[in-house]
Amino acid sequence: MAAPGPGEYFSVGSHVSCITCLGQRLQGEVVAFDYPSKMLTLKCAPSSGKPNLSDVVLINLAYVSEVDVISDHAETPPPLASLNFNKLVNRAQAEKEEKLLQAYAVSAGVSVEGQQLFQTIHKTIKDCKWQEKNIIVMDDVVISPPYQVDNCKGKDGSALSHVRKIVEKHFQDMESQKSVQHSQQAQQTQKDSALSS
Repeated sequence: MAAPGPGEYFSVGSHVSCITCLGQRLQGEVVAFDYPSKMLTLKCAPSSGKPNLSDVVLINLAYVSEVDVISDHAETPPPLASLNFNKLVNRAQAEKEEKLLQAYAVSAGVSVEGQQLFQTIHKTIKDCKWQEKNIIVMDDVVISPPYQVDNCKGKDGSALSHVRKIVEKHFQDMESQKSVQHSQQAQQTQKDSALSS
């Protein structure tokens, strides 16, 4: 493809069609175009088939064999939506803290089962943290290795009861996943042996 020359560009809102070097045809509305890097961003029909969604595709025009402008859009694009930077900063900080918790667990030598249990509890109760190899939930409940229901300690009450239920359900779910995996492996083994016979 001949890249756009000086002064040539794709207007936001225009509809274009292009063929990649792999022969794939992409068609959609231009969301952005960066001339120096020759990157084109298209909003395309959803691959999921859901009408209220769109796929956003980044296309490196160096790997495109043909581009056709279906309809040009000369109007000024609408202003960009404002971003709530405080919300973005808070979200990034929360993600960072969560990753640090996971890294701490790995560096402290916590078992995989303990890490999985921590993640399960953390989905329901955000107020949980590591204290060496122990999981501390709401500063009231301590779960020590090997992280079973019997290892949940704290003052009797609704917090302890709730955490025990979460731990019990977690291990029930893990067991049911293991049994499903074992049955799938057994079925695959039977298929493999039947094919080799």
